Amino acid sequence: MFVKYLLSCVGLLLWGMQLQAQIFVAPSGNDLNSGTFEQPFATITKAHSVAQAGDTISVRGGVYPLLTTVNLSKYGTATQRIHLLAYPGERPILDFSGMALSGSNRGIRLQGWYWHIKGLDIKGAGDNGILVDNGSYNIIEFCSLSENRDTGLQLANGAAYNQIINCDSYNNADLSHGNADGFAPKLTVGTGNSFYGCRAWQNSDDGFDGYLRGADDVTTVLEHCWIFKNGYLSSGVASNGNGNGFKLGGGDNGNSDSLKHNVILKSCIAFDNRVKGFDQNNNRGSMTIHNGSAYRNGTNYSLSQTLVSGKILTVINSLAVGPFGSIGSFAVQQTNSWMLPFTVTAADFVSLDTTGMRGPRKPDGGLPDVPFLRLAGGSGLIDAGTNVEIPYNGAAPDIGAFESGGPITSMGPDNLLPGSFSVFQNYPNPFNPETMIEFELPLLGEVSMQVFDIAGRLVKDILHGELGAGRYRMRWDGTDALARRAASGVYLAVVQYGGQKKTLKLQLLK
Repeated sequence: MFVKYLLSCVGLLLWGMQLQAQIFVAPSGNDLNSGTFEQPFATITKAHSVAQAGDTISVRGGVYPLLTTVNLSKYGTATQRIHLLAYPGERPILDFSGMALSGSNRGIRLQGWYWHIKGLDIKGAGDNGILVDNGSYNIIEFCSLSENRDTGLQLANGAAYNQIINCDSYNNADLSHGNADGFAPKLTVGTGNSFYGCRAWQNSDDGFDGYLRGADDVTTVLEHCWIFKNGYLSSGVASNGNGNGFKLGGGDNGNSDSLKHNVILKSCIAFDNRVKGFDQNNNRGSMTIHNGSAYRNGTNYSLSQTLVSGKILTVINSLAVGPFGSIGSFAVQQTNSWMLPFTVTAADFVSLDTTGMRGPRKPDGGLPDVPFLRLAGGSGLIDAGTNVEIPYNGAAPDIGAFESGGPITSMGPDNLLPGSFSVFQNYPNPFNPETMIEFELPLLGEVSMQVFDIAGRLVKDILHGELGAGRYRMRWDGTDALARRAASGVYLAVVQYGGQKKTLKLQLLK
């Protein structure tokens, strides 16, 4: 009996090991091999065919000449992602330059859920470098996308809650120059996607493009992103594209004045874009720009078209060197550099030289440390801002994207394992009808999230279940409350984990 029990334990152990295998791919490999370190496969496609939830596909450094799309369609889970990672210390290059120009010839097409892709260089695809096609809850980290013949990284067909972290997208150009953006959560994109520490430069159309056709009222978040010199070709010649830095939304085909892309930007920089730095286009959704910085764009800020009822334009702690552009009188503005009592001169900055902004990233993928647009000691822009829940030093936040005064504690990109249980203020707040609630878990554990009205009555059971360590983002649609004829006002979100309880106040506008 004991032997049978022991054998069953061994069987379970081996089964668990199979679910968390490491599969190797190398330029010198062969798809007839076993996929081990000593006998690697030659292609990611072959590795994908045998991968299961929890497995890691390790891609050795070197050049992989590819003529067909790498399709990633398998599903991981929240606690067992499928990992597609560069082998430590090495950099694989997926070179699609020999691929034919075609709207269906993407480099990577990600339809699966709960993938973590890290450390790959993708270049020369016949269309997008990466298309996230309905894939959701994925992490794409420390990748570069260049010389593709359409947008570097595009999210479409309902792709939702993806995290794009520390990625670069540059020198992408299509034949007409009017489609190839750096990053594009646009057209039919889903909600809840986020970009952290990303750079986009010298793309023929826009650096970031959020215009819609088929989607509406979705939310996208960008933090610490640098978008510059878009609307130019790799040669430096001006393109025929739109040439904007952050194009925040809008639409076409008869609905250009009604579509809503709710975009939140924190500590983002737009400079040297040919036409506009921060561009509303014809977006009718809520837009929040906290601690933005704009320099030497054709127009720095262009945010002047009225929004649909219930949507809000908020610009706080933001900076423009030179004329700021145009912002509608309906906007909520506080402590921006173009408002009294501020005057901005070159003396406010350590440097206005953009050298190094496209330089190598840190070994962990972080943005390089550069002096550009950092505030010089004695500047009146230091400690002059409004607290918008972005970490800061001193008595108050600085104005602009860079905080002076030494290191600060940042929430960082979403995929880093947190050290404690934390719940962050929902965004947008106030909101109508939808808001996002983020929380972090240090260890695997049971979690619940519920929304109550101010009288303590349960309005919505959002979450009950076991989640692994990491950062999570949940959506609450306030129509749950309005459907019960509840008035607009304050609601309470209660998140419980490991015997701890945290409560947030949510402000719903009717």
